[in-house]
Amino acid sequence: MNKTILVPYDFSKASEYGVTYAIDFASSRPGVDLRFCLISEAEDPELFEKGKKKITDQLSRAFQGKITWTQLIPGSVKGLLEKCVEEKVDMVIMGTSGSTEENANTKTAEMVLKAEFPVLVVPAGTVEDFKLSRIALVLGHNEIDDPNLLHTLLQISRRFNASVTVLTIAGESKNYGYSEEEERNEHLLEYYLESFYSHHVYIKHKDVVEGIFDYIEAHDIDMVAIFPNNHVKKGTPSEGRLTRILAQQSKTPLLAIEH
Repeated sequence: MNKTILVPYDFSKASEYGVTYAIDFASSRPGVDLRFCLISEAEDPELFEKGKKKITDQLSRAFQGKITWTQLIPGSVKGLLEKCVEEKVDMVIMGTSGSTEENANTKTAEMVLKAEFPVLVVPAGTVEDFKLSRIALVLGHNEIDDPNLLHTLLQISRRFNASVTVLTIAGESKNYGYSEEEERNEHLLEYYLESFYSHHVYIKHKDVVEGIFDYIEAHDIDMVAIFPNNHVKKGTPSEGRLTRILAQQSKTPLLAIEH
């Protein structure tokens, strides 16, 4: 399981959702280092102390992890990515206010697309009562680029005893589920996700994003997982349009699993 989790906190309401979710996500895991990165445009010791207190006040006696602090001045996606590499983090959990504009390029979406480690995006408005029992892994028709990426999903599933449903959205005329690539994917899912793999759902829908969101809402999904295609090693990398839209518009926590 991820041992060092970095949580950006820029004192905004959106980033507070990431803080709260991260504390719940790591609450009963001994040995985890929850590293809060305080971000501001200038050095402000008084502001940082207030931020630390606001975060530590959320910790319960049941919290078994380790809390550490780091700073980023001034804040930027490039700086945050460098900070993550420098401190060898295993995962980032970050809150976001999102955007309804399809062509918008938010800092969160940029972070997700450029990161080479898992990023868990927590949308503003996420329900405060933490629950993680149903995960939907969005998967295309191509063969899984790196099966080892499924290990991250397995770790989370084990930790929370969460079932994983794999979701593939097909076009209206797509003959899906029978290609050699999809059959190989099925074997990989069963092998890597073990008993936590529930089933594979194929849905015909002319709009992939709308189909994903409809499924999430109808089936009470607690987390959406995706393998961003802009970093694939096999085949031609995509521009990451689907990943960007999900990072900006999803109302459910989104786990982008990178190498």
